[in-house]
Amino acid sequence: MMSMLLYLFFLIPFSLFNLWWFMVLYLMVGVFYYLNTFWFFNYYSMVSYSFGGDVLSMCMIFLSFWIVALMIVASYSVYKFSNYSGEFIAVNVFLLVFLVLSFSTSNLFLFYLFFESSLIPTLFLIFGWGYQPERLSAGFYLLFYTLFASLPLLLGIFYIARTSSGVFYFLITVDCNFYLFISMILAFLVSMPMIFVHFWLPKAHVEAPIAGSMILAGVLLKLGGYGLMRVSNFVCDYLFKFGYVFIGLSLYGAFLVGLLCLYQVDIKSLIAYSSVAHMGLVLCGIFSMNSWGLWGSLVLMIGHGLCSSGLFCLANIIYERVLSRSLVINKGLIVFMPSLSLFWFILSSNNMASPPSLNLLGEVMLINGIMSWSSLSLIFLGFSSFLSCCYSIYLYSYVQHGFIYSGLTKFSFNSLREYFLIFCHLVPLNFIILSGDIFVLWF
Repeated sequence: MMSMLLYLFFLIPFSLFNLWWFMVLYLMVGVFYYLNTFWFFNYYSMVSYSFGGDVLSMCMIFLSFWIVALMIVASYSVYKFSNYSGEFIAVNVFLLVFLVLSFSTSNLFLFYLFFESSLIPTLFLIFGWGYQPERLSAGFYLLFYTLFASLPLLLGIFYIARTSSGVFYFLITVDCNFYLFISMILAFLVSMPMIFVHFWLPKAHVEAPIAGSMILAGVLLKLGGYGLMRVSNFVCDYLFKFGYVFIGLSLYGAFLVGLLCLYQVDIKSLIAYSSVAHMGLVLCGIFSMNSWGLWGSLVLMIGHGLCSSGLFCLANIIYERVLSRSLVINKGLIVFMPSLSLFWFILSSNNMASPPSLNLLGEVMLINGIMSWSSLSLIFLGFSSFLSCCYSIYLYSYVQHGFIYSGLTKFSFNSLREYFLIFCHLVPLNFIILSGDIFVLWF
């Protein structure tokens, strides 16, 4: 485990030399190298200086590596037109370091520390490279929502450190009560986010640069799910007792947000709201507290991280040419950018959980898990799946078809970098399912 952390720390000095493609290559080679040399088990393994991991940690760490490498590829305009490209890479590398430390530590207090530290580079991305002056209010929304919810978590960790045998995940034995239960899960519910505490997410997505949107959708939302899975070990009695409240809210939220998506006129806002609907299903899977639900949540988190990040990349490719994210202006792009139409179709289909994407595997497992918790949940699950299909088709058909905006030229070439970027989202999203039997082995 230490070798991976040292690998990342040695990356920090290189980030200041503005070696753009070297950084991308370095991170991607790191993914394939550690895939061959690191293999965590479904119990806590490779423990070293309170760092280690299991399957959950491994999946999140590799997802972080992959998304951060693709963030640098997607933000090539920063390299071409900005004087601060070295600082931009440095912020991304620090963000990756904090994420890997969050996912690999076995100490609850250190997890809280790195979890909150990952907000700082994200805020720098939004404030420094965002699009409009409203990015300041979006950053404050993100900061105050998460900090307000995470203060009870810090108090809960101090209480556990004082009354339990330790703050390591596998040593905590605490006499849980309702207030401790709420304080331990509230920060993660806001981070995912759950319906009614999700208002910061669309605002942050719309104002963030492409790198900020990719890391928010790809990894930072998953920190909430990861944290819930970790604390569920010692608050499981209260998860069983009060889980129906959060499952009911999340099922209702998935349905409500699906309707809201059909009202959106901003492409990034639509994709952001679809993230809330998908993370609502993940939340249901975690609170159902059965193996189908927990494994389905993990698979859907990985699938959604890749699919949502890819959709934000496609939205950014349009924005760089048209300079608008509005669905009113972005019509008929099958004429303007015909070669990207197939990628729009595949990623929109994957967003509605079409085969052979990881989203399909995750949703099938989640539906099994939630239905075994209560068969009445079928009504909301059916409606949310139907609405997911509706807003994905709405997004694709609106963007690709219709009369082209008169201000646009009739054709636009795409660079090899953009094809490579979308391809790197599509391949893991649609081909990992071929080795889906590995999840059964871990099961």
